[in-house]
Amino acid sequence: MEISTRLATALATAPADRLLYDLDGIEDQYDRLRAELPGVRVRFALKACPVDDVLRCLADRGAGFDAASPAEIVQALGTGAPADRVHYGNTVKSDHDIAEAHRLGVRTFATDSVEDVTAIARHAPGARVFCRLATSGEGALWGLSRKFGCAPDDAVRVLATARAAGLVPAGLSVHVGSQQMTGEAWQQALDTLAEVLVALHGLGIVPDHVNLGGGLPALGYLDRHGNPLEPPLDKMFTVLREGMERLDALTPAPLDLVMEPGRHLVADHGAVRAHVSRLTRRRQPDGTDAHWLYLSCGKFNGLYEMDQVTHRLVFPGHRDATDLVPAVVAGPTCDSDDAYGGGRHPLRVPRSLASGDPVWILSAGAYATSYTTQGFNGISPLPCVSTRAPEGHH
Repeated sequence: MEISTRLATALATAPADRLLYDLDGIEDQYDRLRAELPGVRVRFALKACPVDDVLRCLADRGAGFDAASPAEIVQALGTGAPADRVHYGNTVKSDHDIAEAHRLGVRTFATDSVEDVTAIARHAPGARVFCRLATSGEGALWGLSRKFGCAPDDAVRVLATARAAGLVPAGLSVHVGSQQMTGEAWQQALDTLAEVLVALHGLGIVPDHVNLGGGLPALGYLDRHGNPLEPPLDKMFTVLREGMERLDALTPAPLDLVMEPGRHLVADHGAVRAHVSRLTRRRQPDGTDAHWLYLSCGKFNGLYEMDQVTHRLVFPGHRDATDLVPAVVAGPTCDSDDAYGGGRHPLRVPRSLASGDPVWILSAGAYATSYTTQGFNGISPLPCVSTRAPEGHH
């Protein structure tokens, strides 16, 4: 995936390390998603990029927000999005947080247990609830299958309990795992949704929406060999469109489609301008030699997901370098987990790199800020800067 001219220009002119967002690129990505899934209601997963400029540009486009805490709800409302475009998507929440969300105007809550339904009925009376179904997480880089979701029969019981408690059993949701790489995962989730909808209809419960969660992938990551990951996005959209038609045919009333994209909207439109601290050749404990490339940015100040994804690195002062060496890439901290690219899959970098040379770390727009520590080893979070095309050039 090629970097946009806007982002490349911002990276080239950045005077120091920072995280840059191409707001026009994010808006274009949002428009592409809406075109692929007509009528979808987008609730951006705020945790993926809690950057006010990014959130405002999405809200202005019509997006709402999937918030996981009262603090995220406040930030979402601060964009100008109305409360009816914000839902509380976390199934894990305290009585206090339910009441606070309700006070802030949120009326739609995720759930996956009878106990949580009881708490919502007490502290957010009359609220709408949607029940999250468990998925296997297979095919995703992060499966997300351990903490959330319930079995189909439990989902029926949860929504029946909600109805009896005076809540509105409004929907069902799934999440197939973050950075999902297969269409089959979506197909399995849609099959489960169909099964539960039929069972609910048998009890006279007719949900008004299905929330297909997050999981849509970014396109700019590399695998451990340095090759593009290339998720089958077209196939995924086809599965989703066909699956929604099937679900719609099962229901006596129109069924709305909601999605909670996070990284799919922002990852490829954010990049880090960092710099080289040192390229050095080190004798390893086993007696072999290896090159190590130390950067000013690593796991704890922007690249937390380096254990699962490899970011494309661009060395703007060495674009035509042909003398490349395999290297382990490491961040600046005194933590041995702050490194990737070792073992059988080192990254190839220019031998001529020198301390202070700029490096662009691409597809870094998702989770770069939300996972950043507030000063581990005294290293500050990267400042965030947003860029747009000049007026009339978008």
